[in-house]
Amino acid sequence: MPEFLGQALATPGLVWLVGAVFVAGLVRGFAGFGSAMIIMPVASSVLSPVEAVIFLVAAELIGPLPNAPAAWREGAPRDVGRLMIGAVIALPFGVWALSVMDPTAFGWVVSLIVGLLLGLMITGWRLQRPLTHPMTVGAGALGGFMTGFSGIPGPPVIMLYMASRLPIAVIRANFLLYLLAIDLLLFPYLWAIGLMNWPIAFLGLLVGVPNVIANMIGARLFDPQAERLFRAVAYLVIAASAMIGLPIWKG
Repeated sequence: MPEFLGQALATPGLVWLVGAVFVAGLVRGFAGFGSAMIIMPVASSVLSPVEAVIFLVAAELIGPLPNAPAAWREGAPRDVGRLMIGAVIALPFGVWALSVMDPTAFGWVVSLIVGLLLGLMITGWRLQRPLTHPMTVGAGALGGFMTGFSGIPGPPVIMLYMASRLPIAVIRANFLLYLLAIDLLLFPYLWAIGLMNWPIAFLGLLVGVPNVIANMIGARLFDPQAERLFRAVAYLVIAASAMIGLPIWKG
């Protein structure tokens, strides 16, 4: 344990990682999503691809737990189950892609994914028909692949639900449950296939403590009436994180 602690405290960019996790917790607690889009660009700028994903999963493993019971009541757990069916099928393919990815290319991919998602979200595009089961499973599969490949499980699911006509409280709850389920799935999977880095996981768990606090604060701030203002703030944070993660800043 002392050895892990020493390695964790010696991690390059530790201050930036802690700051990103805290801001991500505020966003996750309020909106139910967005944390990976904030953490991963920063993490990928100071850690290897696999280490960045491990850090993300460990940092978020306990953060959303205080908000999970309310999300279970307000959301649609069966829809989340369909999302996870797709995610379980596609996750191994994404992890394989991650294991062979060049670190520089990985940084570009993460930042470009975040930037693309941000642009699509800003357009305000909406579905003209209700969500179907195949659409939900398909979005979960894309999310599962992106989880293993880039550590960002949200984009396909976020786009699907943000384009739907569901109440914002249900959308937020489903995001929270889905992303928590993804983390609970990915952590033992990385362990089982031998990609786990325990010092980095320990670092993630350490900064998971402020993540819990930030999630609780974010949940207290949630108000559907303030959605427009919060979206604007979240967009700015996500855009800044995407810029930070660009490989052009690396020496």
